[in-house]
Amino acid sequence: MKKEIVTTMDNMLPMLYETLFGAFALFILTKVLGKTQISELTPFDFIAALVLGELVGNALFDEKAGILDIGYVILLWGLILYGIEMITQKFKGSRHLLEGDPVLVIHKGKLNREEIKNNKMDIDEIQQLLRAKDVFSIQEVEYGILETDGTISVLKKSPYQAPTKKDLNVAPSEVYLPTKLIGDGEIIKDNLKEAGLTEEWLQNELNRQGYHSIEDVFFAEYTKGQKLFINPYVNLPERDSD
Repeated sequence: MKKEIVTTMDNMLPMLYETLFGAFALFILTKVLGKTQISELTPFDFIAALVLGELVGNALFDEKAGILDIGYVILLWGLILYGIEMITQKFKGSRHLLEGDPVLVIHKGKLNREEIKNNKMDIDEIQQLLRAKDVFSIQEVEYGILETDGTISVLKKSPYQAPTKKDLNVAPSEVYLPTKLIGDGEIIKDNLKEAGLTEEWLQNELNRQGYHSIEDVFFAEYTKGQKLFINPYVNLPERDSD
């Protein structure tokens, strides 16, 4: 029994090293290949992710496989993916085969039955994708494009489009990026400095809205020209603000 425990421990330690190495190597690989591998999966990207996970998984649980074997598998598959990425960038004709093409599933307010059928979809799936775009009726849609990553892009009919400032003849105003200043009860000092603000200013803003401790605030966001947005911890009573 003692011998079995020792053998198990001897196997677990190499697996720990190999798992950590595999995770680190995959992280580096995703950085090299770009974010499309994790955010916009084309059919080929999906297959690549499955194969890569399978290869690494098999290598981890193969007693004969070591760190060099895992590194070789990840490097080899990474080179293949990188090569295919270069091919699709240099030879436009290959994109249709490897990445697919966007297709019109709704054309001038009408469902394109042929394209829906070709993409192995049904009306329920189209409606689900539309609801993800805050569209709850096909009647609102002029054009619907099924993208290569499986999402749908929508151009609404004119009566259903939100009016823009240009439509309303309103002068455009400068747009500012919101900055998180407090997260989980802690000041994000780098963001505070980048926004040109001080901890004294932040504390004064909190006091003005009825909060006397940074720890009382779960989240705070600053946008230039606007009042500091504060979200307290949910277990605290609501406070009056100006």
